[in-house]
Amino acid sequence: MCTLQHQTDTHRVLRCTFPPGVGHERHYHSAHYGYALSGGTMQLTSASGTRTATLETGSDYSSEGTEWHEVVNVGETTVTYLIVEEL
Repeated sequence: MCTLQHQTDTHRVLRCTFPPGVGHERHYHSAHYGYALSGGTMQLTSASGTRTATLETGSDYSSEGTEWHEVVNVGETTVTYLIVEEL
């Protein structure tokens, strides 16, 4: 689902692609920035519960990091985004 695009001593860039019905098992992230190359609807589960989020193509977000979460594409379109993660 996620492929390494670039890495330095301070950060790495991942490209994540989720066709409909495909998810990513439990994992964590350090502080990061995300950018949606193609949007869609994702279901996210974490310690705070389960929620559904719709990502618009071209939208972005930033996060201080996540202890853990799981995601699955619950929509009808392939979702692709870039994550720039601090190391």
